[in-house]
Amino acid sequence: MRLLPVLKAFLTAAALLAGGQGLTRSAEAQGAPVPVRIGVIPVVGAAPVFVANGEGWLKEAGLAPTFTTFESGPNMIQALASGTIDVYVAGIAPLAVARTKNIDVRVVAATAIEEMVFVAGPKLAPYFKDGASKGEALKAFRAKEGRAARLATQPPGSVPNTTLQHWLWQVAKADKADAEIVAMGIDATQQALLAGAVDGASIREPALTIVQGRNPAIKLVATGGEMFPDQPGTVVGVFGAFADKNPQAVEGLVRAVVKATELLKSDPARAAVPVEQALGKGITDVATIQKALTSPASRFTADPRAIIEATKKMQAYQVSIGTLDKDIPTDGLFVPSYYEKATRR
Repeated sequence: MRLLPVLKAFLTAAALLAGGQGLTRSAEAQGAPVPVRIGVIPVVGAAPVFVANGEGWLKEAGLAPTFTTFESGPNMIQALASGTIDVYVAGIAPLAVARTKNIDVRVVAATAIEEMVFVAGPKLAPYFKDGASKGEALKAFRAKEGRAARLATQPPGSVPNTTLQHWLWQVAKADKADAEIVAMGIDATQQALLAGAVDGASIREPALTIVQGRNPAIKLVATGGEMFPDQPGTVVGVFGAFADKNPQAVEGLVRAVVKATELLKSDPARAAVPVEQALGKGITDVATIQKALTSPASRFTADPRAIIEATKKMQAYQVSIGTLDKDIPTDGLFVPSYYEKATRR
């Protein structure tokens, strides 16, 4: 009979241990901060996430974020597939490719639209004067220089690459013999443009403000809306397994992004501080970032519903140029319920 209390004590301890392990497995249920690994590209389009973190709103939402920087969306997809990041903050275009590889990623918020613009370097810029059509300007450059204009952008399948091709072939009606697309990383694009190693580039903020500040001869030739109307830009995508395990954390993430988007519009001076801390790296300053936040290439929105139709159009164009095998249904890609809940008054 004396064994019974011992057995009861043992079973109670075992139950407590098992329960403790269960709570450890679900930090969200326990109320502990939820670790979240966020992949970002270093552009102003990702500013809402930088602001949300810098203002402490991610922490208030119960998140413990760590950040990894990538040079392009396609590179980040590899990290998402390998399970090394939980949240993707980059262009929408690579997510279509991800879904063809059975990678469950869900767009829970947008951050910006019409980010990509086209700039011409000092040698190419004069050809766009005097009201010449964009296609004719590139043709004239090739005729005089004896070579195609070298235009830098990010890898095939990315939003910058897709947008540049759409502008060249569909909008400017350029001859493919007149433009050579050179794929490289974001930093390399900026450096190549400033060094004169390329003649033009599709870039985003803060690169636009930085390169024009360093060399005023670099000219803005096409805005994002001209390159691809309602161009879908940077989004917040969450890995499906993370979203299923931590629904409240995802809700908090989206609320923080919505709040940050509102601050970017109402008080860019305040918002510039955390953005500069994330992007500056000693290369630029708060004043430059603030200018970038209010430039024609910066249009912030957190509503994922605003880019669904434009995403379908971009996918169709990707199919036409061979960077996507076929149209991918957007059902399941966009999950606007988090945004709708975050903005419900």
